[in-house]
Amino acid sequence: MTRVRGSRRAHCCPRRHRARCHLRLHRAPTSLRGFRAATRRHRRSIVNQATRIALAVAAGLALAACSRAPSTAPGPDGTPSQAQLEKETADEFIARVNTEFAQLMPEYTASQWVASTYINGDSELLASKGNERFLARTQQWVEQSRRFEGKEMSPATERAIGLLRLGTAMPPPRDPAKLSELTRLASRMEGMYGRGEYCTGEGEARSCRQLGALEDVLRDSRDYDRQLDAWQGWHTISMPMREDYTRFVSLVNEGARDLGFADAGELWRAGYDMTPVELSAETDRLWSQVEPLYEQLHCYARTRLEAKYPGRGSINGMLPAHLMGNMWQQDWSNLWSLLAPYPRASQLDVSGALERQFQATLNEHLVRESALLETDGRVEVARGAHLEHARAMTRKAEEFYTSLGMPALPDDYWTNTQFIKPRDRDVVCHASAWQMDADATDVRTKMCIKPNEEDFTTIYHELGHVYYYLAYGHQPPLFQNGAHDGFHEAIGDTIVLAMTPAYLQSIGLVEGQAPGEEALINAQMRMALSKVAFLPFGLMIDRWRWGVFDGSITPDNYNRAWWELKARYQGVAPVTPRGEEFFDPGAKYHVPGNTPYTRYFLSHVLQFQFYKALCDAAGHQGPLNECSFAGNEAAGAKFWAMLSKGNSQPWQQTMRELTGGEQMDASAVLEYFAPLQTWLVEQNEGRTCGWRASAGM
Repeated sequence: MTRVRGSRRAHCCPRRHRARCHLRLHRAPTSLRGFRAATRRHRRSIVNQATRIALAVAAGLALAACSRAPSTAPGPDGTPSQAQLEKETADEFIARVNTEFAQLMPEYTASQWVASTYINGDSELLASKGNERFLARTQQWVEQSRRFEGKEMSPATERAIGLLRLGTAMPPPRDPAKLSELTRLASRMEGMYGRGEYCTGEGEARSCRQLGALEDVLRDSRDYDRQLDAWQGWHTISMPMREDYTRFVSLVNEGARDLGFADAGELWRAGYDMTPVELSAETDRLWSQVEPLYEQLHCYARTRLEAKYPGRGSINGMLPAHLMGNMWQQDWSNLWSLLAPYPRASQLDVSGALERQFQATLNEHLVRESALLETDGRVEVARGAHLEHARAMTRKAEEFYTSLGMPALPDDYWTNTQFIKPRDRDVVCHASAWQMDADATDVRTKMCIKPNEEDFTTIYHELGHVYYYLAYGHQPPLFQNGAHDGFHEAIGDTIVLAMTPAYLQSIGLVEGQAPGEEALINAQMRMALSKVAFLPFGLMIDRWRWGVFDGSITPDNYNRAWWELKARYQGVAPVTPRGEEFFDPGAKYHVPGNTPYTRYFLSHVLQFQFYKALCDAAGHQGPLNECSFAGNEAAGAKFWAMLSKGNSQPWQQTMRELTGGEQMDASAVLEYFAPLQTWLVEQNEGRTCGWRASAGM
């Protein structure tokens, strides 16, 4: 979810301003050995205020009645008494935590939902207090779990305790005052992002635009200056966050040290059934596999931009940040009109088809209601048409999942979901999927859907999270998550890979595709502009935060380090100076929202592995990129079996059950894009590819 990084019930999309946000317990250690080692290194003797009060009270009671037996009555918040804790076994402890977690979850998730869909000071306060209560209870559970260190217990209980200890991306400090401060900062930064707008002009001429309107400029306009204005405008909204974020880092690092880790970044990397060092090395290895493909795509895009904007289409070989059709340069799909290899070979204009469908729906509504309505009436009719079309887009995505034999979405999903942006209030438009209760009877998505391809594929992605919730809803709460967090992000995108031109034709969004090399390369390019372009961005955000958390990137160097990493990995640069008066990392939701991002990089590798395995299960013959398993219940059954395991076992075991192997590997990415890579090398022949990694500041 978006806010409190204490649980894991909402997942967020990496594209645009959206998030597959989580309330998350997203880490899954095989055992407690790694945690114990870290604890031995870093543990300190800290007695917090609550403990001192308890000791003082206990001393007073001892003076009054030293022979009285320990009380067995539970505390006022329902927590066990000390006598009860002393008798509790590890298995009983985990059973109690699962029960308490399930009881706390609806109130907690409701406070977060309201804060995202009704942004104001009151909802921020409710979310902050909800965060605070949940993190305080999580802190209690972690402290109580320490008494089982070194004791025999079942493997499932040992895993659950490890997940509990590694389960928050926002580790709370032990000091109650600092915990309260941390949750206030988290809610305030998210509110800043959700309310962010770029205003120009004065008085009656004053005009303000939020992220969606600014993104529309980058999507639809090819005017150099208009794009630059929109890009720079959005990046002003994060400038006030810098001080809050600096303090936030200090507080979560303190919480991580209290758990026995060097910093919050080490805690984040500890939850992949491997050590933090191994995880860092694994992401480097995976990037080395796909980097040559990205460099060829980068070189091709640069050539096209230089032709479109002579003298301004590149900066030292890098791509200008504001010209990539996306606020963060993570998805280049909106540049299709510039980058389409063979514009006349096939029509892959999904956005155009969706817009035409919407206009038809709107016209039907206007005719039905009367075209002579006053302006306000016409606006409401248009909103009704917009909502109807957004729901219809979502139904198409649902139909893909049900064609695999998966259940229909619960009726309450259609009642509780936010499909479009409301007129009367600020909301976080960051797309996200939400599990509101422990048995997954209340699942939702939150989006501000528009009739375009990016939003259409995002719906398929978000429903991947929802179907994961539904599949593992029978698991105990501590096992209700992806095998690791990259798995959760890969589910819906595996479905997106199966949205081949043939599938899109079957649902009326593209015309028939003529066979041949040109149509194939067009289809490959369409997918690469989303999938391949994303890979370095998925890597660099957490590279920046790991440096922030470990102190190698200091507050007086936040922005420079950000652009140095974007230059190194993405080959992207700003065209105007971006000094330390800016805080450009905060213009990406996942930074103020404190959502770990390595999961998205991993998911862009995993989804191709999953896709290949499901194509094999469906009996596909032929090139991998031509496979769509829509309607194949054998593939669906294999997928559902994997989803139902949640994180009840190490991800390597879950991976083996689906794919036959235990390693994350990008070879399926390269197999899928092999025709495009060959074509790109031919197109780039004679050109100097690569770039000089200067931040251009």
